[in-house]
Amino acid sequence: MGRLDEIDLTLRLDKDEYEERLRIAQAKFLELRLGLGGQTTGGQIGPGLLIVVEGVDAGGKGGAIRRTVERLDPRHYSVYSYAKPSDRDKRHHFLWRFWSKVPGQGGMCVFDRSWYGRVLVERVEGFATREEWMRAYDEIVQFERGVVMEGVIVVKFWLHVSEDEQLKRFEARRDDPLKRWKLIDEDWRNREKWPQYSAAIEDMFAMTDHQTAPWNLISGEQKKWARVQFLETLNERVVEGIERWHS
Repeated sequence: MGRLDEIDLTLRLDKDEYEERLRIAQAKFLELRLGLGGQTTGGQIGPGLLIVVEGVDAGGKGGAIRRTVERLDPRHYSVYSYAKPSDRDKRHHFLWRFWSKVPGQGGMCVFDRSWYGRVLVERVEGFATREEWMRAYDEIVQFERGVVMEGVIVVKFWLHVSEDEQLKRFEARRDDPLKRWKLIDEDWRNREKWPQYSAAIEDMFAMTDHQTAPWNLISGEQKKWARVQFLETLNERVVEGIERWHS
């Protein structure tokens, strides 16, 4: 039994509880973010915050990110969305295109997908050799540890849905002219390799879950639950990071 099997996809929130818990979690995150940025601490900044958001296609990453930054001043954070590397990116180490975007102390960034593409899509689709993706596990862990040691809180999320729920969302996107752009041919092809991706995901958890940047697994089966659980977990991890910063 892997970690994906441990995710309870039956968890649900009704509308009233969702709205109340979301309001409280957003207010708490706003307070934390302002503190990290020195806005409520007399200019004394705290550690940086890097939120890494991964998950299956149509797992709810975008919705979770939007609710996370909804109450923040746009000047106080950056969101970067990563797709396949460009030809120029491929001339460098696979971590090269991410390094310059990592926030400094007091800053905040959200990565919508990240360096974990090396051990997921690049592994499954054969874009990286076995030697390259096997080596990447240790490279990623050392990179994340170094970032944390330099004063950045790294919070990693995996949002997961069942195959059936993913299919429903794919079909809804296909049938909605305003959401059709979100669905590409690769999404359908990836569904055909669900077992291979699941194996890669489990290996990723086993090899890159470390104390300084552990994985947080979120059920995305119901969007309300996912968004609230994402924010509440983020708040907990930020508080823990601040405590380490001051210890």
